[in-house]
Amino acid sequence: MTPRSYLEQVTRRHFFRECGVGVGKIALASLLTDSFSPFSARAAVIDPLAPKQPHFPPKAKRVIHLFMAGAPSQLDLFDYKPELAKLQGKPLPPSVIGGQRYAFIRPDAAVLGPQFKFNKHGQSGAELSEMLPNLARIADDICLIKSCNTDQFNHAPAQIFFNTGFQQPGRPSIGSWALYGLGAETQELPAFVVMSTGAGISGGSACWSSGFLPTLYTGVRFRNQGDPILDVSSPAGIDQKLQRDSLDLVGEMNRRRMASDGDPEIATRISQYEMAFKLQTSAPELMDFKSESKETLELYGCDPDKPSFARACLLARRMIERGVRFVNIYHEGWDAHSDVSGNLKKNCGETDRASAALVQDLKQRGLLDDTLVIWGGEFGRTPMVETNPVLGRSMGRDHHPQAFTMWMAGGGLKGGVSYGATDDLGFHVVDNPVHVHDVQATILHLLGFDHEKLTFQSQGRDFRLTDVHGKVIKALLA
Repeated sequence: MTPRSYLEQVTRRHFFRECGVGVGKIALASLLTDSFSPFSARAAVIDPLAPKQPHFPPKAKRVIHLFMAGAPSQLDLFDYKPELAKLQGKPLPPSVIGGQRYAFIRPDAAVLGPQFKFNKHGQSGAELSEMLPNLARIADDICLIKSCNTDQFNHAPAQIFFNTGFQQPGRPSIGSWALYGLGAETQELPAFVVMSTGAGISGGSACWSSGFLPTLYTGVRFRNQGDPILDVSSPAGIDQKLQRDSLDLVGEMNRRRMASDGDPEIATRISQYEMAFKLQTSAPELMDFKSESKETLELYGCDPDKPSFARACLLARRMIERGVRFVNIYHEGWDAHSDVSGNLKKNCGETDRASAALVQDLKQRGLLDDTLVIWGGEFGRTPMVETNPVLGRSMGRDHHPQAFTMWMAGGGLKGGVSYGATDDLGFHVVDNPVHVHDVQATILHLLGFDHEKLTFQSQGRDFRLTDVHGKVIKALLA
């Protein structure tokens, strides 16, 4: 019998007699799908950014991440190694370097000793460079992690890896995961804001992307001067009533489309239209520093009329006071392949005062206990010197993924702690290694999440920020 002749004999009565049970299951599945599918209008969340409860009570309600893009030299700022001074000008022993290869220096490159003096500070005795006099004053409020390490060697993949848990674009950033898990506390400002105060970010927008999460959870980039977001000011001749009427009409059409399609990106569109309208009132108020005292502006070293890292830090404090959940400030320019001393003088001069001021300001306002502040870059710098006449480089340091230092404060962490250690030459971690995924797991833990359970299904499997490994650094928890 040919397929055609067989099909001609299959009547509707025969189909239901043979497959009736299956049809019933199909009908039931259809009803269940309509009820529970994230793509169904019936399951559509009216406010996808509504506040949500995490897995357990959080220590931190919000995060300010000061990302030092380009990678500061831990050996000249945080991790003092007198042995390097003794070996200045001599190559490191081959047994230390092993098979490590570098992009811009030979394995037998000469050692470069610490470029600045170090002193101990606070009751904790934290050892810090003279380039960080302001951080030294809050030494007992910060937690230094000296044993960080990463899988990535180059800037863009390392920056993306730190921020998203994966070295290639396409995964959600930490801020996006926080927003997805916790929702927003404000409807007047974006819940996840990104600012940049340097020369650009190698990893680009992938560092604050929502990846495969709905685009509603993507970080919103604020500009350094003028309107924080382009076109937030109304065009000439357009009043608030006309805008409101137009927005209502567009919103109604979008809601009808969502009722028929159930596409979650339509919910994003509706939310973003509303946010844009609200920003016309909230953004000017946010950017108006008239309410800030002279003492506060001096604490940060901030000129409200000039873009700077200090201005961004003060804005970050103002944002979290208004309910913003996650703030990223990228300060690019730490990539010291040449003149590491001059590089650090410049960048510490631009960031040290405001970074410390942010912690002080949050503390005196009673906000530090539930605000997590993070400071650090994507990897470390080599103990060996980078000198290349062809490229015009001298007295610099190359990329070093094996060991670097970062610090955190507030949000449920112990203050006055130095955690982990590297060997005498600052090359390898020898005590309490902290992988980037461990840092990410700890951030999520402080926000109230089990990092293994905060997941999102994409392409047939559950994804998480920490990918396939990572552990909470319990010794740092208050």
